[in-house]
Amino acid sequence: MARRPFIILLALILFAPGALFFALSVGSVAINAEDFIAVVLGQGDALHSQIITQLRLPRALAAFTCGGLLALAGVLMQALLRNPLADPYILGISGGAAVATLIAIMLGLGGLLLTGSAVLGALLSMTLVFSLAHGQGSWTPTRLLLTGVVVASGWGAIISFLLAIAPQKNLHSMLFWLMGDLSYAKTYWPGIISLGVGLLGSLMISRNLNVLLQGDLQAHALGVNVTRLRLSIYFIASLLTATAVTIAGSIGFIGLIIPHLLRLLGINDHRLLLPCAVLLGGTLLVIADTAARIIIAPQQLPVGVITAMMGVPVFLFLMQRSSRHP
Repeated sequence: MARRPFIILLALILFAPGALFFALSVGSVAINAEDFIAVVLGQGDALHSQIITQLRLPRALAAFTCGGLLALAGVLMQALLRNPLADPYILGISGGAAVATLIAIMLGLGGLLLTGSAVLGALLSMTLVFSLAHGQGSWTPTRLLLTGVVVASGWGAIISFLLAIAPQKNLHSMLFWLMGDLSYAKTYWPGIISLGVGLLGSLMISRNLNVLLQGDLQAHALGVNVTRLRLSIYFIASLLTATAVTIAGSIGFIGLIIPHLLRLLGINDHRLLLPCAVLLGGTLLVIADTAARIIIAPQQLPVGVITAMMGVPVFLFLMQRSSRHP
C-alpha cells in the first residue's frame, strides 16, 4: 500500500506526454505518429509543422500549465482553509481579474494590455482580501474564508453590471473569457515559470502542510510557525491562481476536483500530493481543451464548459462516496 502513491506518480508522469501528443495530433488536420516524428526531426510537411508549432503546441502547453496551476492552488487552498470545498477562486481573486479584464475588453484593449489588466485585477483582489481579513485582530481561516466569499460576491455583482451595459460586439468575447477559453493563449512561458516556482515553494513547506492538517495546537507543539505558514500558503496559492486566470480566464472544477481524486486514490502526503496534482490537473485540462476544440468543430467551446461537464458528475460521485465512508 505504501508503494501505491509512487506508482500513481509514475503513471501520471507517463500519461502526461500521451495527453499532449493527443492534443497535437487531433483536429481538422489529423497528424499521426509518423508525421509527428518527422516534424520533430525537422523533416515533416510544412503544413504539419506550422499546425503543431504555431497552433496546437502553444495551446496544449498553456492548457497543461493552467491546469497544473489551478490544481496546485486548489491543494494549497484546501490546506489553508481546512475546507474540502475550497478552490482557487473561493477568495475572489478570479473576480478581481475578471472585472479588470472585462473593462479592458470594453475599452478595446488586447494582447499584453489585456493580460496586464487581469494581473492587476487579481493582485488588487488579493491585497483587498488579505487586508480586510487581517484587520485589527487575528487572522484565522474562518475569517479569511468569509472575507473572500464576500469580496467574491462583490466582484460578481460588478461583473453582472458590466455584462448588462456591455456593447453587443464585446459581449461574446467577455462571456467566453468568463467561461474559460484557451483560444488566445499563445504565451505559456510565464505560466511555466510560475508553476515551477510555485511547485518548488510548495514542496519546501510540504512537511509543514502535513502537520497543519492536524490542527494549530499540534503544529505549534512541533515547532511550526503557523502564522508565517498561512501567509506563505496564501500568497503562493493566490499568485498561482492569478497566473492561471491571466492565461485562460476562469476555468472551474480543476482546483476543486483534483485534490479529492488524488486523496481518494490514497495520496495524502503533500510531498507526493503536490506534484501529482500538477500532473493530473495539467493532463485533465489538456484533454478537456482538446475536446472543446473538436466536439462541434469547426466551432470551439469554452474549455470551462467541458471541465464543468466533467467535474459535476465526479464531484457528486465523491460526495456520495464520502457519505458512505464518513
